Amino acid sequence: MPASLAAVKRRIDSTKSTRQITAAMQMVSTAKLNQIQHHTTTYQVYADKVKSILASLVKSHAIDSMGANNGMGSLFHPRDVKKTGILVITSDRGLVGSYNSSIIKATLDLMRQKNLTAENTVFLTVGRTGLDFFKKRGMNVAYEYTGVSDVPTYTEVRDIVQAAVSRYQNGEFDELYLAFSHYVNRISSEVITEKFLPISATDLIDETPAEQAADALPGAEYEIEPSVEEFVEMVVPQYAQSLIYGSILDAKTSEHSSSSNAMSSATDNADDIIGTLQLQYNRARQAAITTEITEITGGMTAQE
Repeated sequence: MPASLAAVKRRIDSTKSTRQITAAMQMVSTAKLNQIQHHTTTYQVYADKVKSILASLVKSHAIDSMGANNGMGSLFHPRDVKKTGILVITSDRGLVGSYNSSIIKATLDLMRQKNLTAENTVFLTVGRTGLDFFKKRGMNVAYEYTGVSDVPTYTEVRDIVQAAVSRYQNGEFDELYLAFSHYVNRISSEVITEKFLPISATDLIDETPAEQAADALPGAEYEIEPSVEEFVEMVVPQYAQSLIYGSILDAKTSEHSSSSNAMSSATDNADDIIGTLQLQYNRARQAAITTEITEITGGMTAQE
């Protein structure tokens, strides 16, 4: 076999091997996506119920009596912002298309909008990609968490929530933003950067005009046992966990979707390359055969 034909044949075989790998990775990512979507859907019911309970406390002014330094009640009281915390959720690995770059770009855009620098920003990172990116640029990474499972469990977020809330209460930063990729559907996602702390009553009470009109009417008074303070101390951590766990579930869903789409594109590109190389190989082989026939014919003519 001529050298040129052998080189093209090696490229075809190599591309076919790559295609097998990307096709298998696409199948794995799709299976993970289907699995986590079930968890995300069922968990959202719980998260909505916790939010509803906390919204009822806010609307009844049960939390107003709790001071800015009173346990979990402090999470509702804004203060002068000297430092801003950003909890960035990225993946631990690559091969996920533009998933990580979109999150990092949105985080940098947030920093520009709020005039944030390495001196007045504290990062909490979930995922190795974000950790490596901001550490290499000299940012203050006060907390890092890597190795999030493909379908995160509720217990996994407890350390993350505790780190975020305790650092806010200790004054390491005066507000905290979440930056993560929100899963829209199997072909698209969008990056969300939203404020997590202090908890906003406006965000909790997201009502239609009809509901707002109903709230303007005299309503029932709440009697809470054993006390408002103890009830808030129980509900607020659950609400914080529901937000962060929900964000991580959402981010992981988006990650699996991005990985599936990236591997699908890679597989399609491999098919295109194989087709082009196969056409190139056939043409070169045909040319080689034609040359051999011409040489044989010329030799026979010379003998005659």
